[in-house]
Amino acid sequence: MRARYARRETADARSVLGWPGIVFAAASILILAAPANAQEAANVGALSGTLKKIKDTGTIALGYRESSLPFSYLNRRQQPIGYSIDLCREIVEDVSTELDGMEIKIAFAPVTPANRLQKVASGEIDLECGSTTGNVQRRKEVAFSPIFFVAGTKLMVPKSSSVRSYRDLAGKTAVVTSGTTNEAALRTLSDKQKLGITIITAPDHAQSLEMLASGKADAFATDDVLLYGFIAMAKNASDMKVVGEYLSYDPYGLVYRRDDPAFAAVVERTFT
Repeated sequence: MRARYARRETADARSVLGWPGIVFAAASILILAAPANAQEAANVGALSGTLKKIKDTGTIALGYRESSLPFSYLNRRQQPIGYSIDLCREIVEDVSTELDGMEIKIAFAPVTPANRLQKVASGEIDLECGSTTGNVQRRKEVAFSPIFFVAGTKLMVPKSSSVRSYRDLAGKTAVVTSGTTNEAALRTLSDKQKLGITIITAPDHAQSLEMLASGKADAFATDDVLLYGFIAMAKNASDMKVVGEYLSYDPYGLVYRRDDPAFAAVVERTFT
């Protein structure tokens, strides 16, 4: 995954060639350099899509989540960190290699479940480094890297709660983060089984967790790995628990634009 940089060394032959040799060598260099320069120009001209954008600007825009532990979140210095962030940095290194070792500046931008795909598709960000499920519906809008983690929807409830399964939420209130597959999964179950679950939404996971902690919801439904991350980090961790069976299948992938085979090849190579 690491970028590899080649060093080129040249030798000064003036002391052994003499002037005739220098003239001949110079002519040879010009002859050899012409096709090389032409090839370099052709390579630059062949760049398209995300790679061309990065080459032209010297910058890649990475989208991050503020509270998707342990994949993408802010540390105490308000800097994006996490497993997905590390994967994206690896891709940036391989992009640098693809562009002959050019230095690439990373511009981080916050995203939410509701706007992350649109920001990628519009070109506002080049790569989304979060906890995004690569399902069939979303692949109609954007492209995904190879799967790097598989999660599934579960419920977080207060330890004192009698809720043990989604069936126990009949007539109760559950909070989900808007724009997530968890929202769709819970709504589908509630409708099919006529449970009458009142589903409320929050813009990001941190707000969803706060709604549960404040008693505005009886349960918080999201990916199990994220719930365990919240419990590990939350001040009131001992007051919460994760319950129930899996309600969905959520394979995670990094997100980039569709129909960009050159950039897709770099992403795929990073995962090999």
